[in-house]
Parts: sequence; structure tokens; C-alpha cells
Amino acid sequence: MKGAAPLLLAGGGLIWSAPLPALAQGMDGGPSLQLEAAGDERRRGLSWSDGAPVLKASASLPVGSALAFDIAATSLWGSGRHGGADAAIDVGARYARQVGAFRGQVLGGYHAFPGASGMGYGEIGGGIGYQFGPAALDLFARYAPDQSALGGDNLVLGSALSIGIPRTPLTLSAHLARSSGKSDDPARSRRLRPDGTYWDHGVALDYHRGRWSAGLRYADSSIDRDAAAHGGPRLIACIALEL
Repeated sequence: MKGAAPLLLAGGGLIWSAPLPALAQGMDGGPSLQLEAAGDERRRGLSWSDGAPVLKASASLPVGSALAFDIAATSLWGSGRHGGADAAIDVGARYARQVGAFRGQVLGGYHAFPGASGMGYGEIGGGIGYQFGPAALDLFARYAPDQSALGGDNLVLGSALSIGIPRTPLTLSAHLARSSGKSDDPARSRRLRPDGTYWDHGVALDYHRGRWSAGLRYADSSIDRDAAAHGGPRLIACIALEL
């Protein structure tokens, strides 16, 4: 289901920057590089770029048929959420296996924030997906252990559904996720959970033609608008080129 992969990267370049895992993305090809421009950088319903447009570059290096190493760089233009960081650098590795229509993966990675001090953090995760015809259903989890940069730990549980619209270059997807965790430092934990435990959700429509793709994504969350800026509803346009 190659056409659905960019949807599962909605709002971010790689599996680490997306609200959804790339369970439908195969690793049987060679190295890949993607450039993207988007109207906002939304992750888990929160803007990482203070609502400003971003430029992103992401690369993936498969090692065999099951293992891949990923890296992505996203412009943040002095993000208030991440201590004034000018960019987010996501590095990680993922191991995936396909058994019939089922696909599972585990992953681990680190988020660095050039231009800010003490903001970097790591997380692990995994998921399982099932493909039926042009559609795919994914269940996923990500966990960031207790770290000073987060003021505690962070757990995300979610699901995603995507479907390629027959006889068109369009793919429609939706996701729903829940973020929770404990707080050792309320001021720092507000960075990723500004209103405590919350839900985020979204829908996306993507167009694919050759190496080009473009899309519209709607993102929202249950976060109280008084608790965090740039956590409410937003319609985001994006365009990407795979080199």
C-alpha cells in the first residue's frame, strides 16, 4: 500500500515526527530522501513551530528487508514550545516484519533541538497494522521514559485508519490518540502535555503523482485553549517531493 505511506507521515517527516506510525511503509527499496513544505508542524495535536510554516528534509536507509535507520530535520524558527529551538532533528531506527496481511514494528529514537539547551529526549514505541484491500488499520504506542527535559514521562496510545480511494491518486486517513504520563516538574511537563492527559485527532486527504505529493490535514485536540497556544483546530496544507 505504497500510496498510503505519506499519509501516515502526516504532520511530520518520519515515523518520529508523525502522529501515526509508518506501518504501511515497506523497507524493500533503497535509500530515500524527501523534501516537504507545510503550513504548520503538528505532532500529537500540538504545534511545534508556534503555528508557523516549516521546511523539512527526511531520509531513510534500509538495512536488509526489516531494519531501517531514519533521520529528519524540521525548521522551527525559535519554537517557544522547545526553548527557542531553531530546528528539530529526529534520529531513529525501526524494525518491521510482515506476516500475511499483518505488519508489526518496534522503534527507538531521539529528538534533538539545536538552538535550545536541555530540550532533547528519547522515546521507544511499536505497533501492529492490518491491511485489507486498499485500507489499513494501525494500533500504536510510544513511550518516553522519565526525563528531565519532559518533567516526567509520556505515553501515547492510538489508532489510525487509511484508505486509498479506488481509481484515484487520493488517500484518505484519520487518527485518534491519547497522551498521558506522570509529572515530576509541572512547568516542564506542560511542554508535551500542557493540559495533562488529553486526546488528539485528525483527518487527512493526500494526492500522489509520481514523486510528488500534496495534502490537506485537519488537526485538533481536547486541550483547553487557555492551557496552550496552537493546540486547537487547524487546517494544514503541505507539498512534498521524493528524490
